Amino acid sequence: MSLRFIAVLFALCITSLAGYAQNTKAYEARVAALEKEIDILDRQISANAAKSSNLLSELTMIRKKIANRKELVRAADRQIRVYSDEIYATQRKINRLQERIDTLTVHYAGLVRSAYKNRDARIWYMYILASDNLGQAFRRYGYFRNLSREIKSQAAKIEAAKAELEVQKQEIQKLRKEAEAVRAQRQSELASLQKDESKSEIMAGRLKQDRRKYQKQLAQKKKQVEALNKEIERLVAEAMKASGKGTDSPEVDYRLAAEFSKNKGKLPWPAQGPVVDGFGQRYHPVFTSLKLPFNNGIDIALSAGTSVNAVFDGVVKQVVVMPGYNICILVQHGNYFSFYCKLRSNAVKAGDKVKTGQKIGTVDTINGETKLHFQIWQGQKPQNPALWLR
Repeated sequence: MSLRFIAVLFALCITSLAGYAQNTKAYEARVAALEKEIDILDRQISANAAKSSNLLSELTMIRKKIANRKELVRAADRQIRVYSDEIYATQRKINRLQERIDTLTVHYAGLVRSAYKNRDARIWYMYILASDNLGQAFRRYGYFRNLSREIKSQAAKIEAAKAELEVQKQEIQKLRKEAEAVRAQRQSELASLQKDESKSEIMAGRLKQDRRKYQKQLAQKKKQVEALNKEIERLVAEAMKASGKGTDSPEVDYRLAAEFSKNKGKLPWPAQGPVVDGFGQRYHPVFTSLKLPFNNGIDIALSAGTSVNAVFDGVVKQVVVMPGYNICILVQHGNYFSFYCKLRSNAVKAGDKVKTGQKIGTVDTINGETKLHFQIWQGQKPQNPALWLR
């Protein structure tokens, strides 16, 4: 086995293993994140069901769980394909190594037979002396001198190839075992998915029966959302006016605003959890022609007691209490604003300067639901937080 062949084989092994390890690490990280979200949703659903507070909210969370489980199944499918590719590539390495060992063994056997035939030193001397010329004599002498060294070298190459073959055999066994574990996980997720989908259908049926009750809840929710939106618009307008020229207050910090803008798509999350209600106009999942209140932000399901953190450097402009939203905190970042609602407690007060990632409060549990309502505004225009958060 030449040094070049060994180097190429080693490089291919390292590259393949690095790619496989990277794929596996990414898969495991995504599975862990999705499972964490499902755990949060499970606890939310249980708390909500115990209070029988909001059937629509429960259905929304179950459907989010279904979406997560479907992604888990897709992730498992992708990872199984990764394993299949690695198993195929490793099997090819094994086949090539076996072919190499067979070739080396044949060559080695020829060398051994040649050495056996010429085991008597007197035959060696006679063979050299019978040369036609001095050049041929030197070549014959070199052949016999190197024969022993070549036999040892060939034996070492065979042993090295066999050792590599054993490593690859162990690797393929490991890959097959891991692939089977992912397949088993996939089957488990499919079973859970079927249960969740059945539960979703049952709840949709209950909602259809309780339309009148739901419409009453929706009307109350609309009032709360409208009141919140008006209050935020007022607070933002007040903050912008107070920061304008011709007043005693400092002007808008446009340097900070520019830094905030540069971080679009890279802002840290105020808290880690699944988004159960997105930005914009949504429609009822059962009564599909029925509009839900327009959402100026997103709602993130969280574990009880989770800390809520500032997404960027800024100044706390207001801390207010709103019906259905409890404590709300408005933070100004130049002409941008971040708004945090449904807090149980606040760790900051109006006028405080905050840093990125600094705790500003703790999420509240309202009617069995532990969710953070989060908004981002540019001036007096609401933004989709999903486009700003990393």
